[in-house]
Amino acid sequence: MSFRRFGKFAVVGAVSFGVDAAVLMTGLKLLQLDPYTARAISFVMAMSASWAGNRLFTFRDRPRAPPGRQWLAFAVISLGGLVFNYGTYAVLVTWVPLALKYPVLAAAAGTLAGMFFNFFGSSAFVFRKT
Repeated sequence: MSFRRFGKFAVVGAVSFGVDAAVLMTGLKLLQLDPYTARAISFVMAMSASWAGNRLFTFRDRPRAPPGRQWLAFAVISLGGLVFNYGTYAVLVTWVPLALKYPVLAAAAGTLAGMFFNFFGSSAFVFRKT
């Protein structure tokens, strides 16, 4: 694992989180969408921003697959990361009293679990060396 590449991946993730939060709040406050619809839209927008950032910044030295196919592969990996993220969160708030008392700790652990899954999945399957 390249720590430099992982750092770039984390920076793209932070920017994508900003996209996620902005789209979510816009959906909720300005468009008055329900929280589930707003979150679904914000997830897709953030995931798309993350794909573009990783394609152009984190993995720019890797061969480029056709954008549509690569975006779809990234979406599949991101959904897997979401499972790790939410799964970690759910396990911790269910079984660890401290996490139940401070759920933000469980959310942070889930974010890390999802980020590692997404990084390794993206490296191996989406932006792979040929």
